[in-house]
Amino acid sequence: MCGIVGVVSHGPVNQIIYDALLLLQHRGQDAAGIATSHGSAFSMHKANGLVRDVFRTRNMRSLPGNSGIGQCRYPTAGSSSEEEAQPFYVNAPFGITLAHNGNLTNADQLKIEMFRNDRRHINTDSDSEVLLNVLAHEIQQATTGLLLDPAVIFKAVSALHKRVRGSYAVVSQIAGYGLLAFRDPYGIRPLCIGFNDTDRGPEYVVASESVALEGLGFHFLRDVMPGEAIFIDNDGKLYNQQCATNPTLNPCAFEFVYLARPDSVIDGASVYATRLRMGEHLAEKIRKQFRDGEIDVVMPIPDSSRPAAMELALKLNLHYREGFIKNRYIGRTFIMPGQGVRSKSVRQKLNAISSEFKGKSVLLVDDSIVRGTTSREIVQMARDSGAKRVIFASAAPPVKYPNVYGIDMPTRNELIAYGRTEEEVCREITADALVYQDIEAMKRSITDVNPLLKKFEASCFDGEYITGDISRDYLDKVEYARQHPKVIMEDIVRTQLNLNLAQIE
Repeated sequence: MCGIVGVVSHGPVNQIIYDALLLLQHRGQDAAGIATSHGSAFSMHKANGLVRDVFRTRNMRSLPGNSGIGQCRYPTAGSSSEEEAQPFYVNAPFGITLAHNGNLTNADQLKIEMFRNDRRHINTDSDSEVLLNVLAHEIQQATTGLLLDPAVIFKAVSALHKRVRGSYAVVSQIAGYGLLAFRDPYGIRPLCIGFNDTDRGPEYVVASESVALEGLGFHFLRDVMPGEAIFIDNDGKLYNQQCATNPTLNPCAFEFVYLARPDSVIDGASVYATRLRMGEHLAEKIRKQFRDGEIDVVMPIPDSSRPAAMELALKLNLHYREGFIKNRYIGRTFIMPGQGVRSKSVRQKLNAISSEFKGKSVLLVDDSIVRGTTSREIVQMARDSGAKRVIFASAAPPVKYPNVYGIDMPTRNELIAYGRTEEEVCREITADALVYQDIEAMKRSITDVNPLLKKFEASCFDGEYITGDISRDYLDKVEYARQHPKVIMEDIVRTQLNLNLAQIE
């Protein structure tokens, strides 16, 4: 669920990309990086940490150029090593930098092919480096001379689609030519494009969410279609082509549930509006299960559940109260690496207003229940604050299956709903009652907002993996790798392998 951005402008882009990454920080807080292009040369700076911590004034000054790409990383595959911070760089053909949001499900096989057939070396465990080398190889195969044109680039992306499986939204730069962006044939991970008219011609931004475009003062143009490639040359001319054989739009349902900002629009559906609808559908289910007077007050678990909770309270004619106050200086606990860190951070992030709980039957509404860590802590906080009864409601269905498309829930044993009934989950989180959203109701919440969206990537809820290449053996292998991580020697001595040309000590 990383955040990616690419910019082609008539002036320096370093500040624009930095501002865009700040707007996309919610998509990844592990690492950040920017690569700019000036003439036929690249400059890059990347490191572990939040955007504001990675980039200092000296780093920004060392990122010249009128086009560039950036990423804020949320680690799923690979490790959290600084060497795996993006963008990645490869010097041939032409010189290419790339940033990727998603997860390749056949990365291991591709890595073998890269070595045996393409004679390319992969230096890290990141599937994004694999993706970059596949792109580089296919561009090299499609090129007959020293010149590169959009037709050759699109031919290379078409070949890439045939080799690569999984989810991927990509922004990349080809030295001396321009910016390339493309999206997987299933449209799992979001990608949109915006423009700004100037006296010198149009400027373009490609980003994970529309909020990045709007925050920069750009006009939303459209979403990049599944399988489509966008190429913007150094003169600001835009080319596009459908590069997949049978593309279908299957946006990730979890983007609407939790990942995306509520002020974004993804594939024509307002995230905020979909969350309101989730609250409406959940209210109807609660109305059938509880009598009048059983619930005194509705409270959201801030922040992503707030729209659903407000609409639910309105539909049930119940009081809505803010019972938990969020510490804004603590990051999103869901995307923190490690169960211990997440558990410790819950009480650092949230504090209860005891007067709102004392002697009341409280309905707590959260966007989802994944591992149950946060839910258990929150229920206990409500009881400690004097709640008479704690009912827990999830605006999303039970998360029962691993996600292999870029969301950090690959281990079945981590998922509290895996192999458990709703009653057992309720006991695990120590609530008095538990209500889950129905799967069809969740999907209908999105379709209600945009009727053109009929199919979704919802594998973590329904166990249906749309790429068709996920087996039990694959899941077992992923889980084994996660439970037996490699010992990583962190960067004692910096190298040039990551092209950190902008780093000045």
